[in-house]
Amino acid sequence: MTEEVKLMKGNEAIAHAAVRYGADGYFGYPITPQSEIMETLMELKPWETTGMVVLQAESEVAAINMVYGGAGTGKAVMTSSSSPGVSLKQEGISYIAGAELPCLIINVMRGGPGLGTIQPSQADYFQAVKGGGHGDYRLITLAPASVQEMADFVGLSFDLAFKYRNPAMILADGIIGQMMEKVVLPPFRPRRTEEEIRAQMPWAVQGKPAGRQRNVITSLELDPAKMEENNIRFQAKYREIEKAEVRYEEIGCQDADYLIVAFGSMARICQKTIEMASAEGLKIGLLRPITLWPFPKEIISSYADKVKGMISVELNAGQMVEDVRLAVNGRVKVEHFGRLGGIVPTPDEVLDAIKQKLIQ
Repeated sequence: MTEEVKLMKGNEAIAHAAVRYGADGYFGYPITPQSEIMETLMELKPWETTGMVVLQAESEVAAINMVYGGAGTGKAVMTSSSSPGVSLKQEGISYIAGAELPCLIINVMRGGPGLGTIQPSQADYFQAVKGGGHGDYRLITLAPASVQEMADFVGLSFDLAFKYRNPAMILADGIIGQMMEKVVLPPFRPRRTEEEIRAQMPWAVQGKPAGRQRNVITSLELDPAKMEENNIRFQAKYREIEKAEVRYEEIGCQDADYLIVAFGSMARICQKTIEMASAEGLKIGLLRPITLWPFPKEIISSYADKVKGMISVELNAGQMVEDVRLAVNGRVKVEHFGRLGGIVPTPDEVLDAIKQKLIQ
């Protein structure tokens, strides 16, 4: 069967991929630069074909709590927003993590703090990978660098979320959400039946069938000893994820003298930078984290003994650079280069920064 290639925005690709995955529900609220996700779902009208529910909630807070409720029944549910909207969802995200429920959260980042700008940013890195809400929890966080990955990561994120009973996030920046590229959409797969949910997710709330105790979905535990047991179990799960689910891409790293670490749109720009550097006789490699959590700290650490310096290129004031520095533990110089306020650097600017901060 010939693959069908379409031209679409990253946001549109997410919507199409969600329907094709067999998602049960989307609950969201419009905010630039991700509004096309919900708009595309409304145009597709999946409730008429797959039965997927698509609902504009009255607020971001309402949307994430609808996700909480849907996830508690074992359904594949999702939400999307952009930076200020994701901030409003943080309490609900923490509740979902504490209740150990699978769901998909999409953040197409814009500049901040506050309302900031509708232009692209990567300044939500801390919020996503360090736990933006309260308590000791983690989000499985994937950072797409193309429209194709926006589509591909929907199914991957859902699968990881259900595998570990943990919320997953696609953390894209406004460039990836708004840019148009060719994409091959995933094949359709049917939504899980109620029988499959009961068989595969015995923890889900589905009434009280004969012979089974009722399930209670909550993140509340007033006994401190039991709450500690819960947290210890969470941490063990996070360590398991860190061992099994690290993803990254290496470009020209094997004989590099200097290493760029960048994700999302900045990784795209830095690919041109290493081409320009090569033309000048400079050996610069690019390591692109695909999972921002779990972070590819071991592979970055391994390069600390091979390169003369590293630079973390980000659309922010310096966030991922802290994790790069932790990974190398002082064994090699690590610098940061970034632009703020929605200004996107050119490959030339990145190359100049490398020369100024690492080579000279």
